[in-house]
Amino acid sequence: MSPEYHAASLVGSASEYILDNFEAIDRIAMLVLNRDFGETIQRITSAEKAASPEFQAWLRYKNANGSDIYIGMNPLRKDAATRTKEELQCIRHLYLDLDQDGPKAVESVEHSSAIPQPNYVLTSSPGKFQIVWKVEGMTLEEAEGLLHAMARAFGGDPAATDATRVLRLPAFANKKYETDFYVQARRESTETYGLRDFQLHVDSQDSPRFNYHHRSRRESPRHRTLSQSEHDWAFAKRALARGEAPEEVIRRIADYRGDEKHPNYARYTVEKAQLELRSGGAKVEASERNMAPATEPGHEP
Repeated sequence: MSPEYHAASLVGSASEYILDNFEAIDRIAMLVLNRDFGETIQRITSAEKAASPEFQAWLRYKNANGSDIYIGMNPLRKDAATRTKEELQCIRHLYLDLDQDGPKAVESVEHSSAIPQPNYVLTSSPGKFQIVWKVEGMTLEEAEGLLHAMARAFGGDPAATDATRVLRLPAFANKKYETDFYVQARRESTETYGLRDFQLHVDSQDSPRFNYHHRSRRESPRHRTLSQSEHDWAFAKRALARGEAPEEVIRRIADYRGDEKHPNYARYTVEKAQLELRSGGAKVEASERNMAPATEPGHEP
């Protein structure tokens, strides 16, 4: 793909990006996160309002004062008050978060015959990318199975495999660096894809959250849906058992959650998983209440 094509297809504004990816009446989550001040603001609003000059001016103000700006990539139910799987209206996007060997990983994605051409490639920070596909007709389980399979196949961040994931919003600065890095989005396709367009094998071992959810449903007559904290704890336990460094596991959980919960939530979760592994695998009954510190709110903002 030529540089001229890339330059010509850069998305000019956040509003353009929002309205191209959502219907005007879709309810979407906008996340404003200031790590320096420990401030997290989530606004669930229509795509039309999120793209409006007034809302964009507020986002620019928050960004200029140190906040990172994120957008949930799947629309929520009309009465949704939180960004949880239970509140999802439908699956509208799949995505990959490529932190390692970014340019090489993007090239691998773009030349793969197993997946279609991405709709967008976001440069989220130097050498790091977020890739987005528009999709339709997928269930939550099918989407998350593919998210895991793509992360495995292309070296994506396994923490970015949840349908409620937020991605960076183009045209706003990434505030993690001393010098602001402005996120750019490159449009590569206008197609909308279905399940059959993705020819990756979805291995049950590569979709732990998907399988954990369904195993719980089979074992519980009440078909209880697992909380996100249970998923985070299970992810930490698996990663530590594979020999991953605790600090890296903490980073992945914190990045995935966007520090939305208690600031020490990720470290608490990993330490709890370490204790469980040291104790020889004694079963721990996990819930939002007993997994979180006493000062942690009971739900996402």
